[in-house]
Amino acid sequence: MKRIFVSIFVLLAASVSIISCGYSGKSSSTTHKPSGLPFRVFISNPLFPTGTGTNLPVLNIVDALRDVLSTSVVSLIGDSPQPGLMAVSSNLKFTLVYSPTGNSVTVVDNTSESVATAAGSTSVLPAIVLPGFTESIAINPAATTAYAAVPTAPVLGQAPGAVEVLNLQNGSIAASIPVPGAHFVVSSPDGNHVLVFSDNSDTVTVIATILIGTSTDPRSFVTGFDRPVWGIFTGSGTAFVLNCGPQCRGKAAGVSVLDVGTSTATSTIPVSAATYGLLNGSTLYVAGTAPPNPPGTNTCAGTPTAATICGTLSVIDTGSMTVTGSAVITNGYHDRMDISQNGQLFIGAHSCTNINIPGGEVRGCLSIFNTNSPGVVIPPSTGDATGIQQIPGRDIVYVVQNGALGIYDTTTDKLQVNQGNPQNNNGQVGIVGQLFDVKLVD
Repeated sequence: MKRIFVSIFVLLAASVSIISCGYSGKSSSTTHKPSGLPFRVFISNPLFPTGTGTNLPVLNIVDALRDVLSTSVVSLIGDSPQPGLMAVSSNLKFTLVYSPTGNSVTVVDNTSESVATAAGSTSVLPAIVLPGFTESIAINPAATTAYAAVPTAPVLGQAPGAVEVLNLQNGSIAASIPVPGAHFVVSSPDGNHVLVFSDNSDTVTVIATILIGTSTDPRSFVTGFDRPVWGIFTGSGTAFVLNCGPQCRGKAAGVSVLDVGTSTATSTIPVSAATYGLLNGSTLYVAGTAPPNPPGTNTCAGTPTAATICGTLSVIDTGSMTVTGSAVITNGYHDRMDISQNGQLFIGAHSCTNINIPGGEVRGCLSIFNTNSPGVVIPPSTGDATGIQQIPGRDIVYVVQNGALGIYDTTTDKLQVNQGNPQNNNGQVGIVGQLFDVKLVD
């Protein structure tokens, strides 16, 4: 891998450039950014080398038009010691960066490529310290508030677990809503409701955000699920709820329809497993890993792999609410998914079975499903897939796997090779460090 180093001066200095929003490369506004790039991805990296023997926490910036690493970075020194999970607001104003070291959330201004300042002030927002670990953050459409699920948050006189309401204008926790075992949160498109999914629970908690801070309890509880872990809104009033079932010590995996306005669940269709999904038009893709039944059964039988446990991708027609297809994919806990403009569905997981046979099979936690001509490619790369980002306008998907960035050509489902650009490394971007997440911010 090509090694790229920067000095402390480059990390902290800012150059001014005129840039535009979007991927067309045509200026539609004049905004000053240190990188000067019109179309960017941020990549979280706690171990970026300075060339002086030290490593610094940063967000690396990559030109998503040309796949070239910028010499500018978003410095997180003193704010986020271990930048990992990221969440981007729908208006592209902010990127929230979570550090498991210190359980802090840092608000980054995407325009200035620096830690955001408080509303109406020049003071830098402090990192928001959570009362425990999170792996799920949702931002409201106005980018003024975010919600973090903290399953171990202490609650006086109750079981631990809460949804922390983050004020992105002053960098504080505005409220803490008790929800035992709260692990994942999903916000409705209009920001009026937040779905909360708790560990070892058959209930979905619905938070009416307008009631937060009033004398009325903002929570309602919808029962009748089977270890629900994720939700996908079809609009602001309806969501598909993914029931994890046996993978989460429940009974049966499936997809349920939740009417958020009335807090009622309607039909449920069974699937093999369900921890994560993506809605593309009227087609819902759902991934998960069913445990062997009986134990010891080879769930990969019939698939050319040395692995003995495989996952399943279910394809659902949401009009008829029927499963129209399925495919065998890598196993693990699936929690990443994105689809390219030409219909290649990238599915990522963690804690999967890694295979690395010298001269033979290599596979990790990444699967690629061709939605146009159903079939699965398992790239020859090991490790957890912790970040997936498709690039609009290009047949390209960025993937962070095993701490490194891979840029995939979705016309071949292979790592991109050099297209004649001398500034990247054989079609790839060499970033030294321990990468975790990747997000498009334009």
